[in-house]
Amino acid sequence: MTQRHPNSISIVPLGAGDLIDRAVRFYRKNFKTFLFIAAPPVVVGTIVSVGWRFLARELFSVGTHIGPNDLFFYYLFVSLGTVVILYTETVATMAVMGGASRNFVRHLLFAEPISFASTYRNTWERVGSLIFASGVIVAVLGVFGFIIFYIVLIAAALGIMLIAWAFSFLPSAAFIVSVAYALVAIGGGLWLFFLVASRFAYVPQVMLVEGRGAFSAIGRSASLASGSVKRLMALFLFTFFATYSALALLYVPLLWYAWVNGIDVMGGANTMPASFEILSQLVGQTSFILLSPVWTVGLCLLYVDERVRHEGYDIELAATQELGEIPDVPTDYINPLQPALVTGMATEPMVARRDGSSFTSLGLK
Repeated sequence: MTQRHPNSISIVPLGAGDLIDRAVRFYRKNFKTFLFIAAPPVVVGTIVSVGWRFLARELFSVGTHIGPNDLFFYYLFVSLGTVVILYTETVATMAVMGGASRNFVRHLLFAEPISFASTYRNTWERVGSLIFASGVIVAVLGVFGFIIFYIVLIAAALGIMLIAWAFSFLPSAAFIVSVAYALVAIGGGLWLFFLVASRFAYVPQVMLVEGRGAFSAIGRSASLASGSVKRLMALFLFTFFATYSALALLYVPLLWYAWVNGIDVMGGANTMPASFEILSQLVGQTSFILLSPVWTVGLCLLYVDERVRHEGYDIELAATQELGEIPDVPTDYINPLQPALVTGMATEPMVARRDGSSFTSLGLK
């Protein structure tokens, strides 16, 4: 029989503060494991990024005080490579997030430990679909975010110029109103972006937990996301500021190293040695490895929370703990019940019946 979770499930709807608090606590409890889970895509991306910069330096002879035209092409070459590497890194991280979400739900159900092996085994089982879905989502959100950024930038610039003209007789009031308007414009842009992003937020989780295909998972994610915009935005802002706080702390010893060795960090690539540029890359990637698991855990918690709010998922999980998986029905019948966790994947063991035979839940792939 299925082993019962040692603690009874207690899942309540989470507010933004509760979501962040639980994500951080869960991350701290499994710190080393999440560090190893998050590391492979980022480490590979870092190695490729460092190699790309070395290649750029060799192609454009950076460091020998080249002319402005060659320096422009150097930065263009590096920027294009960085965009491609960052895109690939993000897609890989989203794919791994799907494997982690399945491991997370099994942790709730059966007290199965969060592990590197389980996460990557789950990811490998659906790696093609996960990469395809993640690639489409990252591309769509990237284009949409780019459009929103420029709309907000143009609206903010025009609004500030209009405010400056209207309050030209009182510069202090013009400054205060301009800052307030800029903050409102930024907040509105963020809300609009996350209104769209929330519709794709649970695609990896749906694919691995519910066994759906890529396009079906997108529709399913959109149906779950109706009440998660503010919490998703809060989770992003927390992770964003935490990441850049860690980045600032890690940059302090790096800037000290530059100061001791007389490195001009403001002079551009021509005055910056390759070693310092590589160390800068390592600092940025290290902060991403340290904080990206918080985002992963937060999205897993949000997915479970939305199913609790809309579908009574906590009852499904508790029933599965106590009674085991939903048994098969004859092929002539339609089973109205859905499993708390699809078990028709190669990574899942068969569940034993009382009479010694075995079954899988619904045979979903």
